[in-house]
Amino acid sequence: MNLAIDCQGLVKRFGTYTAVQGVTFQLPPGAIMGFVGPNGAGKTTIIRMLCGVLVPTEGQATVLGYDVLTQSEEIKQRIGYMSQKFSLYDDLTVSENLNFYAGVYGLRGKIARAEKLRVIERIGLGERTPQLVSSLSGGWKQRVALACALLHNPQLLILDEPTAGVDPVSRRVFWDLIHQLSKEGMTVLVSTHYMDEASTCDYLGFVFYGRLIAVGSPEDMKKREGKENLDDLFIYYVEHEASDDPRNRMIKKGGRG
Repeated sequence: MNLAIDCQGLVKRFGTYTAVQGVTFQLPPGAIMGFVGPNGAGKTTIIRMLCGVLVPTEGQATVLGYDVLTQSEEIKQRIGYMSQKFSLYDDLTVSENLNFYAGVYGLRGKIARAEKLRVIERIGLGERTPQLVSSLSGGWKQRVALACALLHNPQLLILDEPTAGVDPVSRRVFWDLIHQLSKEGMTVLVSTHYMDEASTCDYLGFVFYGRLIAVGSPEDMKKREGKENLDDLFIYYVEHEASDDPRNRMIKKGGRG
């Protein structure tokens, strides 16, 4: 089976600090996978390696069949990426932001205009196009950022905490769009702090201190570990990870870490 993402033993070090340790997972096409974990857990670093922005220190990965080490430019052309800060220009209008990103993705002339109209209609931005981005609420900025990421019809959409700081209604509208895109065949990798969002993903990866400590479907993992909700499941995996850490065993025995 062709995989959208095939990640094997990814490691990322910054000097003596190891931010990501041996991350391994696979994601089939058309599925939604959520990364769940606290701030500083390593979610963004994993995502940036898969986007071809950061070079892994060790391990290997392919994204849409392209190697992250040797074919990063090919990956960037075929994915849509939306960061937690949205990467929009506040002093430009919605329409001007879309024009700018169309140019970034190499869209020109009639093709650019057609794709711009497509995403405006898809995301429901028709009445917002003349507005400066600085005048928009967080929820509307989120939609504009998503529209920009979809302009070039990416095969894979990568979202780094896209709903952080956004109101609950906007979060729900956003996730309705994500699930519709998935039904149409788009693969989605998304990091989130919200367990209600995570519960709707096809697969989850719990990230803690740079490690992917558990991977699977939400229902399968809850059933396997006998947990009723994802909060309890995450706590269970974190406690299990901590108990297996040699440094913690030394502390319990009175040694020095």
